[in-house]
Amino acid sequence: MHMKFSLSLALLFVLNFAVAQTTVPQNYFQNPMEIPLILSGTFAELRSNHFHGGLDIKTQQREGIPIVAAAQGYISRINVSPYGYGKALYIQHPNGYTTVYAHLRNFSPEIEKYIKKIQYQRESYRVEVYPKPHELPVDKGMFIAYSGNTGGSGGPHLHFEIRDSQQRPMNPLLFGYEIKDTRKPIIQSFHVYPQNNQSHVNGSARSQKLNLTLQSDGNYSTQPLEAIGLLGFGISTVDQQDEAYNRNGVYRIKADLNDQRVFQANFERFSFAETRHLNQLIDYEHYIRNRDRIQKLFVEKSNPLSIYSNTRNNGYIDVKEGDTLTYVVTVRDFAGNYRQVKVPIRGIAAAVIEPQEDSVTPYFARASKNSRFEGNGIDVYIPANSLYKDTYLNIEFLNERINLHEEVVPLHTNIRIGFDVSHYLPSDQEQLYVARLTPGGSKIYTSTQRLENRLVASTRSFGTYILAHDQNPPRVTPVNFQDQQWISNNRDLRVKITDEETGIKEYRATINGKFILMEYEYKDNLLTYDFADGIISETENNFELVVKDNVGNTTTFQATFFRKNNL
Repeated sequence: MHMKFSLSLALLFVLNFAVAQTTVPQNYFQNPMEIPLILSGTFAELRSNHFHGGLDIKTQQREGIPIVAAAQGYISRINVSPYGYGKALYIQHPNGYTTVYAHLRNFSPEIEKYIKKIQYQRESYRVEVYPKPHELPVDKGMFIAYSGNTGGSGGPHLHFEIRDSQQRPMNPLLFGYEIKDTRKPIIQSFHVYPQNNQSHVNGSARSQKLNLTLQSDGNYSTQPLEAIGLLGFGISTVDQQDEAYNRNGVYRIKADLNDQRVFQANFERFSFAETRHLNQLIDYEHYIRNRDRIQKLFVEKSNPLSIYSNTRNNGYIDVKEGDTLTYVVTVRDFAGNYRQVKVPIRGIAAAVIEPQEDSVTPYFARASKNSRFEGNGIDVYIPANSLYKDTYLNIEFLNERINLHEEVVPLHTNIRIGFDVSHYLPSDQEQLYVARLTPGGSKIYTSTQRLENRLVASTRSFGTYILAHDQNPPRVTPVNFQDQQWISNNRDLRVKITDEETGIKEYRATINGKFILMEYEYKDNLLTYDFADGIISETENNFELVVKDNVGNTTTFQATFFRKNNL
């Protein structure tokens, strides 16, 4: 690998980088596509509630680019889902690593035949299987799939991962992949966080955005801070490679106080068990309000993330009267480009301090204990460790509505909200559900269970929740055929299914009474059946599709089409 290092890079970085390189094999894995590697997403990039697990490789704004196995091994897992990774393949390699290929359009003929047989046996598009080592072996460079846009993909690309023997995602760039990058990371903003009312910066105990001044060398500095007490800092930063405008994640952030390391975050590896703790890495409230992720340069006591190293006093700075300090943050990308922020700090106590805002309510939830609150036929249960820290909650129990704090406080695990529906007739209860209200007044279905005369919703977001009623069945609209039509030239059968209120729960399609596999692309509300599956052999064909929403409203669509059976 050819790395572009500045002569002024710190020796510590070079040593750390060399160690990282020697722990993984170089040039063992090849490019999964025969096109240049241009990234729309980097490893451990900050996403909603999780770190990005791999590289998002651009596919020239199109689908259908051949994907090949990055190394010898066998297909160890196939997952097909309308959501998440969409159609995904996992290859187990002899050296213990696993590569992952996601958002695929379709698989190679051999793999396609293997998985479709299982889908027809289970009568389900959504399947997850774990083939045995001898079933689907692959050689390095063997064609395995075509690139696509399935699942939760925002556009055509290949999501590519390398996982270690414990199934922890690792930065694929550690394995020798080359990305052209001569650009320095971008510093978007810089912030300071006094940790209590005995700590302050420039006369205030509240968090502040600091003004940055660009220096001639491309680095930044702030005005000298007059401060006392325990402080933490935060930075909003992204990186761009040479051949893409995407704002991606950085590789490493470190902080030094008077030339002594006090904090370091390395985006090289993480586990899925810890990934949601990203919400402790960022200033979550700022993100919800501004859609900008400030990364904290300090580690709160409930934060178990494994990305930290060389951290002293958990990254906090303790400023004493009379101190003269220099705090320097260095942000690097994988290619070695870096940018710094220098913060001069003087230990000077302010005569008058603007205190932090305190909010005391009757509803106090301890992070380490279960909490339960109720009123007006509504109850809330917050299991232990759902919250990251003890919190006073603002709760209003209204008529079939609860204003449950604000979304600006993150939840790590599901909490439960229960509504008493005993005053409804049993027939009316069937179509009731719990919905979260958006600020604009839209209703979003929340996973709801019926427990006798109660509806219980599970959620990982605070906000406003109401009891809602859905009487409208799903809509079914044929796309490329009509009832009583000859469609001999069609390669497939396409139908749109929509449900505006509670969403699609399940569907089942048959032709002449036989199950047919209809692939579901939820982004387009589209079901597609491929005639090449060979299910039908008759000229006259009776198509039936049954679609059910999340409260049980059902639509049955029927149509007859004609097709020459020798095509």
